[in-house]
Formats: sequence, structure tokens, C-alpha cells
Amino acid sequence: MLVFYVSLGRRPPGGFTPTQTKETDISDPRINERIRVPEVRLVGPAGEQVGVVKIEVAQRLAREAELDLVEVAPEAKPPVVKIMDFGKFKYEAAQKAKEARRNQAHTVLKEVRFRLKIDVHDYETKLKHAITFLKGGDKVKAMIQFRGREQSRPEAGVRLLQKFAEAVVEFGTVEHAPTVDGRNMTMIIAPLKNKVDAKAEAAKAKAAKPEGSARTDETPAAAE
Repeated sequence: MLVFYVSLGRRPPGGFTPTQTKETDISDPRINERIRVPEVRLVGPAGEQVGVVKIEVAQRLAREAELDLVEVAPEAKPPVVKIMDFGKFKYEAAQKAKEARRNQAHTVLKEVRFRLKIDVHDYETKLKHAITFLKGGDKVKAMIQFRGREQSRPEAGVRLLQKFAEAVVEFGTVEHAPTVDGRNMTMIIAPLKNKVDAKAEAAKAKAAKPEGSARTDETPAAAE
């Protein structure tokens, strides 16, 4: 049972001082005496629902627990507040954001280059590289480099890139159709799986491999 023996303006037992001077920034929720509404819906420190109480009662309960009163849902009617350690809450939120940034994976644009008169072996090699990139969650820029009179045959370039797109359809989809840029024709293929999912799947597959099995696949940095 909670006893309200702390009065406004007095220091509570144990030397605890209300946290009016806690450092906050403009994005922080309102806390303690900054919450100026007549009534609030109070959530206790263990997540228990206390109910609708006067703001003075909620502030006293927070001070008695030597914790902060934090407004967690200001748009609710009445606003929802929770008793918690605001400093610890901010620290944990900052750590989670830092971890998320560290684990964030960015999609990279890889490039594979073709000649209009590419031989079958070279084409298959470039195709294999492109599939590796897409499976890893990266985009692929397929580029045809025209030589001399080949520039007068853009339709041949389109056919080659369409053939390429059909060959990788299981792993990626055309994001930008073939376009001519000077002596080059380019097309962008986006992966069907994002970088995070691709990494998670690769880690799962690696863990499932028998111990001591040889590695048979390597990711090339680029395919020229």
C-alpha cells in the first residue's frame, strides 16, 4: 500500500530530491513537474495500471518511489504517464538506437559489364556474379558497352539485358528498364530480399552446414 507522506516543497525521506533539474532536450517527453494537466492515467513502475488520478497524486507517488513521472502518451485523454527511472530509460533507448545503427545494412550497387558480342562462358560468369550479389541483398547495375557501329543496334542491347533479367528473375526484379547513356546501356536489378534478411539467411545456412565442410562459394567484389 502506498502512503502519501511527501508534500510539495519538502525533501522526501532518504534525501531524494525531485528530478526537476534532469537534463532534457526538446524531443524528450514531459516529466515530473513539467507535466501540467489536472488528471492523468497512471501506470506504475512494474507496468501495473493504477488508473486515473490527479496529477499531484501521480507526482507524489513518483517521488515516493524515488523515480520519475514520464508522460508516455500525451495525446490520450487523459494523458498516460508512467513511473520510471527516466535517466535509465534514456540510456537504454540510446543504446538500442546505437545497436540498430551498427547492425543496419545498406544496399550496395554492384556492377556487371557486358559486350554486345559476349561469348557464352563470359556471359555465364557475369550471370553467376550477379546472382551472388542479388542473393547478398545488393542491387546490380548491368551495363553493355557499345563499340563502334554497335551503337546503331540498341535493340540488340535491349534483348541481351532482357535475357539477363529473365535469368535472374528468381533473385531480383528490374528496378530501372534499359536506358542509353552515351556509349553504354544500363539496367538496374533490385534484390528480392533486403540486406538484413539476406545476411540472416546466409548465417542460418552457414550454421546448418556440417562442421568441417569446405566453403564452396565466394562473393566477388565486382564483375568486369
